[in-house]
Amino acid sequence: MQRYNFDTPPSRRGSLCYKWDCRPGELPMWIADMDFETAPCVREALQRRLDHGIFGYDDMGPAWADAYVGWWRERHGLEMEPENLIFSTGVVASISSLVRKLTTPNENVLIQTPVYNIFFNSILNNGCRVLESPLRREGEEWRIDFADLEAKLADPQTTLMILCNPHNPVGRIWSREELARIGTLCQKHHVTVISDEIHCDLTAPGIGYVPFASVDESCRSVSITCIAPTKAFNIAGMHSSAVYAADPVLRHKAWRALNTDEAAEPNSFAAPAAIAAFTEGGPWLDALRDYIWANKRLVRDFCARELPEVKIPVSPATYLIWADVSALTEDVQDFTDRLRAETGLWVTPGTTYGQSGEGFFRWNVACPRSTVEDALGRLKAFVG
Repeated sequence: MQRYNFDTPPSRRGSLCYKWDCRPGELPMWIADMDFETAPCVREALQRRLDHGIFGYDDMGPAWADAYVGWWRERHGLEMEPENLIFSTGVVASISSLVRKLTTPNENVLIQTPVYNIFFNSILNNGCRVLESPLRREGEEWRIDFADLEAKLADPQTTLMILCNPHNPVGRIWSREELARIGTLCQKHHVTVISDEIHCDLTAPGIGYVPFASVDESCRSVSITCIAPTKAFNIAGMHSSAVYAADPVLRHKAWRALNTDEAAEPNSFAAPAAIAAFTEGGPWLDALRDYIWANKRLVRDFCARELPEVKIPVSPATYLIWADVSALTEDVQDFTDRLRAETGLWVTPGTTYGQSGEGFFRWNVACPRSTVEDALGRLKAFVG
């Protein structure tokens, strides 16, 4: 089996890197951006495109859609029709465009908090109301409060739901039964679902996720799915993603939204990067998942042994850790501010993702093991 080097990637300081543009001595582990080089097959494809030397207007071509279709069929059991895929410059851009197209100002857009904070921006910036249906903590797991969810979906002012599948930041992979229930409720109450599935390929080894559109006809008919290679292959700077909608009316609305906002025109590297990732990148991704899972296990074991006040719930998806420090503070913003000021360790307070995130912080461990060990040492020095 080919071995990939995840232990010694190049330094990102001085490379105009948003994550590492911080003070000397700081350790940024807040933003969902890996510190690993992308897969060799992606770099080779980009080099071939670079060597061509001409970077005019590009089209996607059939190989782009075929790469998505093949990957989702083989990896995730979802049959997509190539003609039902639309290129977009990013998942966030897609969500914002879709919110604009599918709602009118002052309508409710439902989200399940704590959740990716940019969802709030996409809703509020388009004149809509954020309607939170908080997840319920049960032991180490976060679960959907279906009574609360249905009551809020039933509100006639609720016209759209943004689903995070798998869920960022808590790391839950929603089951087929949970997703089916969401689809049934949304169809019953005439609510469209935008399913953000950007973290879908970052699951623990041997564990898959369930695409919302694959569950049943209800889920398929009420949803628009946002997918991309950018998170799993660390190529967010390529601005390459896709929107999938099986329903022809929703697909037309999505196509119209993205084109109206000029978010459907690729750069010269968008197609080659996605095609290489989805047709050749499987072995690299599997090795990456093994490495990230070992990092997550290292954090969990260390905290259980050295920092019992810091609880690390099991999270089978994402390269993020949702750390419970409620035993140490009643103000996680203050906790993380002091952690950064005193040790340089930069993580994100849970309240960034909604008030139900109080007592937690989000921590990115998609980095060399030595970086994780450094972070653990800083955390221990601060807590101890």
